Amino acid sequence: MSYFNKRHFLLAGAAFLVSACNFTPAYGPDGAGSKLEGRIFIEAPSNKDTYLLTRRLETRLGRADSAPMTLSVSVSHSLDGLGATATGSSTRQHRKGTLRYTLSNSKTEKKIDSGKISNFVGYSVTGNTATSLAAERASEERLMNVLADQLIDRLLLIDPKRLP
Repeated sequence: MSYFNKRHFLLAGAAFLVSACNFTPAYGPDGAGSKLEGRIFIEAPSNKDTYLLTRRLETRLGRADSAPMTLSVSVSHSLDGLGATATGSSTRQHRKGTLRYTLSNSKTEKKIDSGKISNFVGYSVTGNTATSLAAERASEERLMNVLADQLIDRLLLIDPKRLP
């Protein structure tokens, strides 16, 4: 019987590759997560979408009134009908959203990172008016949560050395 096991070999190889590329855990001592929490001032929301987005970001990153970094965001979304009945009315809606962001140094106003994030959610409109409106409102909040989570993931990938 051979002691050689492919799993041990693969795990050792993966551990070597991770250590060779200077991998730092996001929430480790020198990771980006520890340098982001409570250190980003998020500009005041201007509409319902940015309010929902800001609420989610502050839940995950913490609220900071005076911070070394400032995050500005703008959101746009559109609504498309997907399914249709024989009479031509939509049975499913597709809400697409795009988030543009800029993270900058609060003191020097130098841009640290910026970009665009897109995603979508869908909801059914086959019920009565009340259930359709509730589904529409829930889809707005769900879309902003998805975009906020994607933004946080993107911010966690920033090299911690670039953060003030």
